[in-house]
Amino acid sequence: MTTLEDFFAHHDDWPWNPPRPGRVTIHYLIAVTEGELYHDVDHVTRTVPTGRWLYVRPGHTQCWHPPSGARGPIIHCEPDVLSADIASLLAPLTAHDAPAVLRPHPEDTHWLHQTALQLLDEHRALGRRPLEVHHALRRSLLESLLLRLANSPDITAAGTTADAGRHDTYGRFVDALELHFRELRQAADYAELLGCSVRTLSRAARAATGRGVREVIDERRLLEARRLLGGAGWDARAVAAHLGFTDPANFGRFFRGNTGLTPAAFAARAAQTSR
Repeated sequence: MTTLEDFFAHHDDWPWNPPRPGRVTIHYLIAVTEGELYHDVDHVTRTVPTGRWLYVRPGHTQCWHPPSGARGPIIHCEPDVLSADIASLLAPLTAHDAPAVLRPHPEDTHWLHQTALQLLDEHRALGRRPLEVHHALRRSLLESLLLRLANSPDITAAGTTADAGRHDTYGRFVDALELHFRELRQAADYAELLGCSVRTLSRAARAATGRGVREVIDERRLLEARRLLGGAGWDARAVAAHLGFTDPANFGRFFRGNTGLTPAAFAARAAQTSR
């Protein structure tokens, strides 16, 4: 753990070599208690005002903006730090497609802030108590904080509709998509995998997102392409092969049709903006 003010103080030689989008392998949580933070998540600039939280999940790309007057704690943890039962309860919060900027429930705002301060204090208190107690206390505080964040309106809204079955279907679809988006590209592929009809899957996707199954699949593949071209520095041919395109030209048409840019132009623009 650290704080935004300490983080920026340690990086006063902006622009850090320069800042480039990087693929995240851990969970990042940033609470903005003063000011306003600008932060890129998956090549989209997010604005995080006072009282909101930023959640960057494993697999996302992130890029820092120049230091600002924003203040607040930064929490990061490994994906496997949570116990299995707590991780199950937190699935809507930790889901890959959950919102990056969270607006806590008003009744939780104060306690989230207090828990974050307690967690920061315990992190800095190494040696104050036995190591196993120190780790257990940090984990307990982290779980308490995440469970309150999971109560955010942005997270709970999806679970309050009458048709819970459709949301369960869509949730299973998203999980399957994360595992198979490189090789499975048709709605029928996922319907078969989930044991439902294409019509049922389509209704679930429409109810949850307002978009069709193929649109959701294409958006996930496009997101991966943008991450690899803009953050990891892959060339178009390598990205095309990674995403299952047998012909790089087909990938180029797919990418340009969805972004208005060729893969090379997108990569060049990403490199330019990070200087």
